[in-house]
Amino acid sequence: MTQEALTSSLLYLDGVRVSFDGFRALNGLSLVVGPGEMRAIIGPNGAGKTTMMDVITGKTRPDEGTVMFGGSVDLTELDESAIAELGIGRKFQKPTVFETHTVEDNVRLALKGERSPWSALFGARNRIATERILEVLEVARLVEHRHRLAADLSHGQKQWLEIAMLLAQDPKLLLVDEPVAGMTDAETVETARLLRRIAEDHAVVVVEHDMAFVRDLDCKVTVLHEGATLAEGTIDAVSADERVIEVYLGR
Repeated sequence: MTQEALTSSLLYLDGVRVSFDGFRALNGLSLVVGPGEMRAIIGPNGAGKTTMMDVITGKTRPDEGTVMFGGSVDLTELDESAIAELGIGRKFQKPTVFETHTVEDNVRLALKGERSPWSALFGARNRIATERILEVLEVARLVEHRHRLAADLSHGQKQWLEIAMLLAQDPKLLLVDEPVAGMTDAETVETARLLRRIAEDHAVVVVEHDMAFVRDLDCKVTVLHEGATLAEGTIDAVSADERVIEVYLGR
């Protein structure tokens, strides 16, 4: 890839290889995501989607290749917490919220801000503008549920709450893993709307299997196969690609 692609990108992967016990999970993967871009990642099981996200977030170190953020930060030199501090947030497939806390308190706990013992002691985190919490809950369509316990939410609402908690940290890039697994059709449509709204202000990378949902996202699609990029383009373009049909859609 070119130097221009690196300097104009938010996320830049080139020639990334990862092997586990002889199995090559990533095999020369290259990917460029621009600032404020939404990107959908699809592909069969074992294509390397999860390993890709593990590499971006510092959970897995690549054997070789380039992984850059913001044009100049080498992610392979940082640990998971340092990468999170840089502004990369990840949402796993299974929602992990604080079920015994209210929706509002879940977001308050996630808010980016002072986390020192002194700030906790003097209640600084409780004085953080409620406007910010309500703003995040508004995006996630959860304002009317803000006083409910997270345990009482539907599966889809818990997914939205976790996305809201990520948003509260004000990341530059959100990595979202299969957000609509187990959702109703109505929740799936709402989730596409939610992610499109978030993508107005943040870069978003969504790993997903649901092709109707991917179409609803209305963004560029990258197809992975055997740890490398097989095809890239609009949903219509990749859906018509003979190689994609053979290894993924035709199954």
